[in-house]
Amino acid sequence: MASPFSTFSSTSAARALLPASTSRPLSLAAAASSGRIPASRKGLGFRRGRFTVCNVAAPTAAEQEATASAAKESQRPVYPFAAIVGQDEMKLCLLLNVIDPKIGGVMIMGDRGTGKSTTVRSLVDLLPDIRVVVGDPFNSDPDDPEVMGPEVRERVLQGDASLPVTTAKITMVDLPLGATEDRVCGTIDIEKALTEGVKAFEPGLLAKANRGILYVDEVNLLDDHLVDVLLDSAASGWNTVEREGISISHPARFILIGSGNPEEGELRPQLLDRFGMHAQVGTVRDAELRVKIVEERARFDRDPKAFRDSYKEEQEKLQDQISSARSNLGAVQIDHDLRVKISKVCSELNVDGLRGDIVTNRAAKALASLKGRDKVTVEDIATVIPNCLRHRLRKDPLESIDSGLLVIEKFYEIFS
Repeated sequence: MASPFSTFSSTSAARALLPASTSRPLSLAAAASSGRIPASRKGLGFRRGRFTVCNVAAPTAAEQEATASAAKESQRPVYPFAAIVGQDEMKLCLLLNVIDPKIGGVMIMGDRGTGKSTTVRSLVDLLPDIRVVVGDPFNSDPDDPEVMGPEVRERVLQGDASLPVTTAKITMVDLPLGATEDRVCGTIDIEKALTEGVKAFEPGLLAKANRGILYVDEVNLLDDHLVDVLLDSAASGWNTVEREGISISHPARFILIGSGNPEEGELRPQLLDRFGMHAQVGTVRDAELRVKIVEERARFDRDPKAFRDSYKEEQEKLQDQISSARSNLGAVQIDHDLRVKISKVCSELNVDGLRGDIVTNRAAKALASLKGRDKVTVEDIATVIPNCLRHRLRKDPLESIDSGLLVIEKFYEIFS
């Protein structure tokens, strides 16, 4: 089979803040009208004792632009995605998730030194632009209430049509293994509390990753308390913070990408199931390819700028292809007969739940869109189904065959 690279709602609008007296999301406007917030405390902030309580310590538009400009100038040169040799399975899974973020992310497992982290971080150059509200720490979408921060949603509910909107790259956030729960979820802004007497929420990494990518290297070594936080956010798409008198809920919809070496420990099955796709990476055995990889890496280390410039045309071509695939994704169709067969494969492999069916359908449509077609073929399904199902099969310690091969065998048995 040719390489796939050769061709390349509005719900719960009042779901904003969580008052301490209720466990359900409730907007300030709704809370005020229902009498839960006294008249003296209505609005985006209210005085509690000698502190003024605010929702979010949000940067201004000028601060946001200055930070982005400084980060761009100081960031280390990234190895170009188009320059990565081999590892087509991993690259395909990453591209499909950029095209359709609802696939649910990628878990990349393989030998050490096979380019897992390099490939993921090289994806940052290919990420498309999205519309965001200026100065909002949650990367709020001005048109979709489900991914709006609490203050932006309140302004929309009040009929504010003057929201400043700009375009920005999809962000990629690294979650370090040593991160604290406060840094991940968000906490009180101590500086504002001490200098201004203001009790403000300082957003964490989950807020920054909203509508972007959250990358965890060596995810199988992540502490259990952080795994619990990721599970909660990945399941609901929201992060709820209850601490130091602050009660807030904000959107946290992100593409979860993890990488790791299976020799260093297994991943908890609850978290593994949250990854939409699973890519296995092996060491390149072909001597010619190994020499090419070494030479390319040496070129990059000698002169990163010149090396990146040599792949600029290929990178731009791939960017255009991704943008086109994202815009045409809604027009891609998959026959009912193919949907039935996908579900039959999942059923006969005893895959728990329906997440495997959903992800396989989405990934097949994204691949068809990447190839410039508006209809899913059997070949598209054959390409993606092992990556969508292999990590969902029940583990048999006595089984010697790879779980991906089991999926392929069952696929050809049913589709033939």
